[in-house]
Amino acid sequence: MRYQNATAYRFLAPYLLIFSIFWLWPIIDSFLISFQATRTVPWRFAPTFNWGRLIGDPAFFNALKNTLLILVIQVPVMISLAIVMAVLLNSPLLKARGLFRFAFFAPVVVGEVAYSAVFRLMFNLDYGIINKLLNGIGLPSVDWFTNVTPAMAVIMMAVTWRWAGYNAIILLAGLQSIPEDVYEAATLDRVSKVKQFFYITLPLLKPIIVFCAVLSIIGTMQLFTEPFLITERGGPGGGTETLGLLLYRQGFRSLNFGYASAVAYTMAGLAISISLVQIWLTREPK
Repeated sequence: MRYQNATAYRFLAPYLLIFSIFWLWPIIDSFLISFQATRTVPWRFAPTFNWGRLIGDPAFFNALKNTLLILVIQVPVMISLAIVMAVLLNSPLLKARGLFRFAFFAPVVVGEVAYSAVFRLMFNLDYGIINKLLNGIGLPSVDWFTNVTPAMAVIMMAVTWRWAGYNAIILLAGLQSIPEDVYEAATLDRVSKVKQFFYITLPLLKPIIVFCAVLSIIGTMQLFTEPFLITERGGPGGGTETLGLLLYRQGFRSLNFGYASAVAYTMAGLAISISLVQIWLTREPK
């Protein structure tokens, strides 16, 4: 048995070496960098320099507020929409279900730069199709990118469009794992379809819903592409700047790697904490 274990670890050694060099060591090194003042030459160890600045930085709290706002509004809307889509995709009355499943999943494979450019064109003040539709029903055009609220709404719509179908496919797999005889028994007891959805489908889907919610929380905490490309680096005036965009600005524009590392670990800590709270609140009672 000991010989077999040694053989297995020898086969795993190349992977473990690459894993340590390109994944484990950067995590450890970036954490150490967060305790250094990196705007001086040479870098110097200053444990409270970056973390102290984090506590009193208005830009950080602005980015945190924007990120949490997207998290609180967009994620529940997207998960709810994904549940509805999954139920519809699972319906035996739906024809060409394979085509619809592909169509809902397709936004995930579209390049982020491409779809961000499309959304920016769609919401353009002068020739965007959204304002054309608003004008067509008698409503005035909206300047989507120079006001904070419309700009934030565009980001939320873009993220929802991209990831709702992805979550719907995951939820669809969960729906298909629910035994049909549960629904048959409920139908024989004259339980309506609406009650079946709320008292059978949702409770049995809860682990999958929690899984999708945790993935969405982690993704939202890392949100970067949409505010960077759609609203031009978090505009207007930082109104849509997220923590991911703040990290980029500090690390790669200002070359302040120590502060960027502190922001990164704050993002990771918040994502883990919120996810754990989500799991705890939805745990099964013993």
